[in-house]
Amino acid sequence: MRAILSSVLVSLVCGIAGPALGQASSSPDTTPRANPRMSHCIAIADAAPGIEYLHKASFRDPVPEYSVRISYVAHSAYLIQTRGGLSAVTDYPGYLGNVDFIPDVVTMNHAHSSHYTTAPDPAIPHVLRGWSETFGEAADQHLDLGEMLIRNVSTDIRSMGGVEENGNSIFIFEVEGLCVGHLGHLHHEPNDDQYAAIGRLDVVMVPVDGGMTLDTASMVRVVQRLKSSIVLPMHWFSGASLGWFLDGVEEEFDIDLRQESSLTVSLRDLPERPTIIVLQPEYLRDEME
Repeated sequence: MRAILSSVLVSLVCGIAGPALGQASSSPDTTPRANPRMSHCIAIADAAPGIEYLHKASFRDPVPEYSVRISYVAHSAYLIQTRGGLSAVTDYPGYLGNVDFIPDVVTMNHAHSSHYTTAPDPAIPHVLRGWSETFGEAADQHLDLGEMLIRNVSTDIRSMGGVEENGNSIFIFEVEGLCVGHLGHLHHEPNDDQYAAIGRLDVVMVPVDGGMTLDTASMVRVVQRLKSSIVLPMHWFSGASLGWFLDGVEEEFDIDLRQESSLTVSLRDLPERPTIIVLQPEYLRDEME
């Protein structure tokens, strides 16, 4: 596995281009529902078998029916897109690439400056911060856009030698029956109440740096506890930290190393065996004419 991983990382460093992602041609309705629905991901049983991928998706291509497209943009930033054209970016750092693109929703965490921006584009309809303006108070985000429901579960972060309670948020995106989670800059294993609030995660984005967030052994325990069908490693700075994480989970998870930056998945096609899918980060770009 280490040899295959090294090959993939070398390809990334050499600048192999993967697919970029975009919106549907029509403009989605970004107006929150007056009476937001409850989460369907909390306390729901396991998901269905299989998985479907669509590679080389154009930046502007629509998302297939009953599916969600996920693109690894950079660091901890993912672009999540729906069939109806809604787009959400996780841990939004303020830059997604040299393209004319405004997401409908961005989520942010402030443990480090690479996970948020102090000046998000005012054209973004919904900016969801994973921390409260009141120090130590939990953020409370629950945004229902009809096709997509976004909510958060607060966790603590290390701060100035101590602990900032509720400084990080795990964001959950509920779309097309899928529960997609982003752990943010997670600094501790969730407690039982937090796991219950998170609920089922069919897909989860997990920081695997091995120390700036959680150490590798602790993060492996988190992934094993969540039992997600698809795990997307993020926040890895070297092949070493990524390799340590993969070594820790390879007995319980299938491992799929890819050179693409995106995948398209539906609830009906999730893998029978939990799978770690390594995507390659790539800033958004328009296809050459």
